[in-house]
Amino acid sequence: MSEIKANMTRREVIGASALAAASALLAGGTYAFAQGSDKIKVGLIGCGGRGTGAARDCAKADPGVVIWALGDLFRDRLDGCRNSVKELGGQYSVTDDRCFVGLDAYKQVIASGVDLVILATHPGFRPIHFKAAVEAGKHVFMEKPVGTDAPGIRTMFAAADVATQKKLCVVAGTQRRHQASYVETVKRIHDGAIGKVVGGQVYWNGGGVGGGVGPKQPGQTDLEWMVRNWYQFTWLCGDNIVEQHVHNIDIANWVMQSHPLKCIATGGRAQRMDPQKFPQAFDNFSVDFVYPDDIHILSMCRHWDNTPGNVSERFAGTKGFSNPGWNIWGETNWNFSGNNPNAYVQEHVDLIKAIRSGNPINEARQVAESTLSAIMGRTAAYTGMEISWEQMLNSQDNLFPDLSYPKAPIPIRPPAVPGVTKFV
Repeated sequence: MSEIKANMTRREVIGASALAAASALLAGGTYAFAQGSDKIKVGLIGCGGRGTGAARDCAKADPGVVIWALGDLFRDRLDGCRNSVKELGGQYSVTDDRCFVGLDAYKQVIASGVDLVILATHPGFRPIHFKAAVEAGKHVFMEKPVGTDAPGIRTMFAAADVATQKKLCVVAGTQRRHQASYVETVKRIHDGAIGKVVGGQVYWNGGGVGGGVGPKQPGQTDLEWMVRNWYQFTWLCGDNIVEQHVHNIDIANWVMQSHPLKCIATGGRAQRMDPQKFPQAFDNFSVDFVYPDDIHILSMCRHWDNTPGNVSERFAGTKGFSNPGWNIWGETNWNFSGNNPNAYVQEHVDLIKAIRSGNPINEARQVAESTLSAIMGRTAAYTGMEISWEQMLNSQDNLFPDLSYPKAPIPIRPPAVPGVTKFV
């Protein structure tokens, strides 16, 4: 953390003293687990489709998991989730007094007696919620990405370190890290099956996500309007390179056992030029990531309708090639075979196993690095500049609005224009 500048933003300073105090109280052993019980009480923060799915996957992972509390900004989202997880039968223990709505719902879920929290709100909120969960000594499963700007990622790094000191277990929704086919392929790459990696490509090329921003309803605040149209606002989503393509960038970091040192990129709005429907988000990015030893990895993602899709990764080495999760060819030919459990469940299996065994697993820093890598690619495309890791890590560009007055207007930045948009 010595690379991080001392002049932190207002959002980073808030709660810093609490983190310091928490660090001072560290002691051996795991903070959060229902001691003397085989039950693990789970609180869900963010009750949309992904959060509901994560809660169900967590329950499938271990019969001792009990869904205990729910929290969301909106009542309709919470009610929809509650109706779904009721089907879990004996693993459902949510009561009316453990259902929380509003901006502070996350605090109430964390304080409701849970052992583990699932963080599945929109990514812009992740640093705030993760820090609060760590301060309270809770184990965490959190969806990717884990922030939308550098100040948020610095908060994640600081909280990740405290989680390590507290021996908390943290698993992220980069599920390929828990998928048997990927785990075995990447292990073979690291063991030299394709020689020294000298380059690669990672892709998430697909169709659009949503049809753009809907009109603001009478009486609707900017906050509600933006959150309900979250994929088009960078402070909430991070743009598609951060929200979605982070999966493939994470594979590149995993294979390379490093984050990129710098990048240059292009991007734009080829199909989504209407600023009323698409106020901020780009629909395509192409990034040249440069890793140690001047190894270049091409990153490409797009949301273009009526075009071929491609979600994959490919790496070249001095002795061959690999599509992680599938095969290796060259001097050594190998194809994955065998049991390949559902990775969306397996990530929870691995988390619960770590909690029960007292052998902590903490993926917070690695997913934060992958998220910052994606933010660096986005920033290079937005500005047209080459951006280094150190520049991005120390960026003061705080996207997250001041929500002290939730009904207040939230300014909307205009779409980025390379060569005009400045690096901050």
